[in-house]
Amino acid sequence: MPGFTPGRRYQPPFMPFKRVPFKQRVLAKIELAVKGPLFGCRMCGNCLLQETAFICPMECPKGLRNGPCGGSTPEKCYVDESRPCIWYKIYDRSFKLGREALLLEVLPPMDWNKAGMDAWSDVFIQAKNVGVKNIISGLTSGEAGSVTKTLDSVFRPVRQPDWWQGDALYHAPKYTEPASELERRLKAGEFVVAAEISPPMSANTEKLKQNIEMLKPYTAALNFTDSPSATPRMSSWACSKIAVDLGADPIMQIAARDRTRIGLQGEVMGAEALGIHNILCLTGDSMALAPSPRGRMDIVDLDGIQMLWILRRMRDEGKYLDGREIKTLPKYFLGAAASPFASNMKFQALREQKKVNAGAQFFQTNVVFDADALDEWLNEIAKRDILDKVYIMIGISPLKSYRAAMYMNDKIPGVFVPETVLKRMENAKAKGNEQEEGVQITLELIEKIKTKQGVSGIHIMAVGWEDIVPRIVREGLGVNPVK
Repeated sequence: MPGFTPGRRYQPPFMPFKRVPFKQRVLAKIELAVKGPLFGCRMCGNCLLQETAFICPMECPKGLRNGPCGGSTPEKCYVDESRPCIWYKIYDRSFKLGREALLLEVLPPMDWNKAGMDAWSDVFIQAKNVGVKNIISGLTSGEAGSVTKTLDSVFRPVRQPDWWQGDALYHAPKYTEPASELERRLKAGEFVVAAEISPPMSANTEKLKQNIEMLKPYTAALNFTDSPSATPRMSSWACSKIAVDLGADPIMQIAARDRTRIGLQGEVMGAEALGIHNILCLTGDSMALAPSPRGRMDIVDLDGIQMLWILRRMRDEGKYLDGREIKTLPKYFLGAAASPFASNMKFQALREQKKVNAGAQFFQTNVVFDADALDEWLNEIAKRDILDKVYIMIGISPLKSYRAAMYMNDKIPGVFVPETVLKRMENAKAKGNEQEEGVQITLELIEKIKTKQGVSGIHIMAVGWEDIVPRIVREGLGVNPVK
């Protein structure tokens, strides 16, 4: 086990994709000899150790570089249960050392041109640019903040290249008119309802169209998942286009798991052309949840926060990631997932703040079964001064059976089903009325959630039980269908 990184090192170092000069090969060997035993270094060439409490984030099987996924727990990584969640460890150490503010900086995806090469060369070059005398003077002056400023002058340009320029600041949208019907309703102060429709597993769209027509009068927007549990279905953009044609406002989900940075930028431009203006950016479930044969589980090209950063800059600054200008700007309303119960709520609140800073304008949370416990998470969100910067929709999933409740509690990362709810569903199973009990639990949750300050709506995830959504909306919110 590495000395500073609390996880077993099972992933080998990267190899360079090009011929490397002899001097750099020697320096890379020395760096690996030092950082390998200490940090489990993979020689990514894009070192972030200073920002991650000197725990290497490349120990994360997903390769996430901006924080934990929605399945983060104190106990283990859900992708590889023999390992701890490395990002939980990073957050825990950062908070203990008082370095948590560093975690807010939006860090870039890997520049794969540097993979397998040393990271020290870039630091030496930047130190030379700053000047050795200036560095020594800054480190020894004794002035308040001088050491931090000096170190930042050396390390920041290395970790934040010109093509990225990430920071820890909030960036308000630069447009004024709502990009979508969902955004219009949220800005108007409505308590909105979004509902999820499962994309079909075949090319037949009749049932999909029926569900869209059925739910459209009861909702502000309809979500279409992007191969959840890493299991393929009809694409989210195709379902979203069908919804547009039927007069509904879709929320197109995009999972970073299946995207490269090139594919992402091209896909959102296509979505704009198709009239799709709500985009929910997700890191995505690991291939560990997929049926066999499984794809790569060791790394993703982007994470959800990096997706938000890229799309916000495309929309507000008119720039592709490579610096090319966009003549006609895309117009979209950006969302992200939130996981109130995934781990320590202080950690989760910081993670949500980072998403808001990166560009998230609305949250749809993971499934919630304990409305009272939401208060702690909302309080932590309020402490970070982002309640007025993001619209929050709480995830609701009507339970169809006791078996479904147990599955969600035991198998779905980031979901917690209280013992009282499990007991109610177990008793309902014995009485033969599981579905009705599940509906009543949902209605009780909505009754509590709609009184929470800072909550702007609910997001109903019926998981194939779309027929129940109209009843839940009518009885839970007293909403009649829009003609």
